[in-house]
Amino acid sequence: MTLDDLRVFVAVCRAGSLSAVARDLGCTQPAVSQHIRRLEKETGADLLERHARGVVPTEAGRILQAAAADGIAGLDGALRRLGDLVRGDSGTVRVTTGATTVRHFMSEAVVTFRRRHPQVSLEFQTENSSRSCFDALAADDLDLAWITIGGPVRGIELRPVMELPWVLAVGADDPLAARPRIEPADLAGIRHVRLPERSASRAHLDSAFAELGIRIRSDTSVADWDTALLLAELGLGHAVVPALPGWQVPGSGGPLRLLPIPALPPLTVGWAVRRWSALAPLARVFADEVARSCKQRAAGRH
Repeated sequence: MTLDDLRVFVAVCRAGSLSAVARDLGCTQPAVSQHIRRLEKETGADLLERHARGVVPTEAGRILQAAAADGIAGLDGALRRLGDLVRGDSGTVRVTTGATTVRHFMSEAVVTFRRRHPQVSLEFQTENSSRSCFDALAADDLDLAWITIGGPVRGIELRPVMELPWVLAVGADDPLAARPRIEPADLAGIRHVRLPERSASRAHLDSAFAELGIRIRSDTSVADWDTALLLAELGLGHAVVPALPGWQVPGSGGPLRLLPIPALPPLTVGWAVRRWSALAPLARVFADEVARSCKQRAAGRH
């Protein structure tokens, strides 16, 4: 059993495909299979179940995947910190997050961090949901994940940074645009533009709607918050979205209005890491700078 065997096994469990991992590694599928067979021989257990659309870990496979992912992440983190010590003020900070997060939450922090640490490399890995960010954080050599925070996640430490109130985005000529605020009853007649499938923000919103007894119709779904805003601005629906840093509530007189919905509980966002105590110093500096910038922008909104 080698470290490469374990790395390949964790990658296969995450991708659900031997061929996909082979492509990523630039090798053949039989070479990937060899790593898996060697692990199965040493453990004496079947680690993967083959299906028509790929593979999934068996119960034994899930046990090994969890242990291997934690061990590899800890070793990679230690090697990264050793490298930072050798290089001094240079190094790399690796972040995983959603497609539009850097612009909405990190743009000012990135500029400040780059100015103060010009030798440090910043790398961003895009994922399509908080769940995917958790998986990437556990499986890859990443420092930080910016996510929507819900309940606790095994093996992950969470640090909330800010709460985002919900707003209703409507075109300026919409009948609701003149309202100072939106009540739950006002949502009953909207044409809802749904948030991304499987996203934590959509799950949070759907749960809030259910608790308030709100039932709304929806014939449109989008991949991100920005697309939801665009459709609302074009008059093609109403978007219930979190009020991001830098947005003004209500709208500033342009073609879009953002109307507060006080009855909906705010959405909490922030950082996720494997262990804060093991986080590389440069990654901790970047995380703190993003938190400071977000809180400063949120304070300026009120």
